[in-house]
Amino acid sequence: MAFRSQFQNSCEIGVFTRLTNKYCLLAEGGTSSYKIFENELSGHIPVVYTSIAGCRIVGRLCVGNKNGLLLPNTTTDKELSTIRNALPSSIVVQRVEERLSALGNCISCNDHCAIIHPDIDKETEEAISDVLGVEVFRQTVAGESLVGSYAVFSNQGGMVHPKTSVEELEELSSLLQVPLTAGTVTRGSDVIGAGLVVNDWVAFTGNDTTATEIAVIESVFKLNTESIGEKEKESKS
Repeated sequence: MAFRSQFQNSCEIGVFTRLTNKYCLLAEGGTSSYKIFENELSGHIPVVYTSIAGCRIVGRLCVGNKNGLLLPNTTTDKELSTIRNALPSSIVVQRVEERLSALGNCISCNDHCAIIHPDIDKETEEAISDVLGVEVFRQTVAGESLVGSYAVFSNQGGMVHPKTSVEELEELSSLLQVPLTAGTVTRGSDVIGAGLVVNDWVAFTGNDTTATEIAVIESVFKLNTESIGEKEKESKS
């Protein structure tokens, strides 16, 4: 199932949200439309309201999956403590020293693989592999280095920049071992990571997203075949 939402007046909910199969981080200060995350997820996974480095753009500053969460070095001790205490003990939470500190813009991952900005430090690449427990590939998407902004994928499927070539789609799909499609969100936006967050059983996208875009999202991420509860159990097994 895919739901529409927005943060205050912004449809770019991926800027303010980090969703995985095991937890969801939300920016503080959202309006009633943003409460849909808590309403739909709180019975299944921890939902944590937080800031990162004093900023609300939590989805762009961090990256995570069911195994761990990476935060920029500018994350305060209080924020780190709040997040660690709210997440299951099995989730490894770690700060990384990285010049490209908007980790969510530079990294896209699921529970098995990650694609990263070609210029990310070697030490950060090793932390991604160790903390998130994934294979790491340095890639671009449609010639764009900010792979976290232009690609979103779960363990079921993925969506990338609409100008991604067929050859690049096939290469990425082979690396990630999930089906991919090129598409848009929030009425034609190519910044997929800003307008869409997804895990293995639910997706959330901006209020402006069209019915056609919703249908593509539900199809490629395989969200319309089973109930949320069944998907959740499957992803945790």
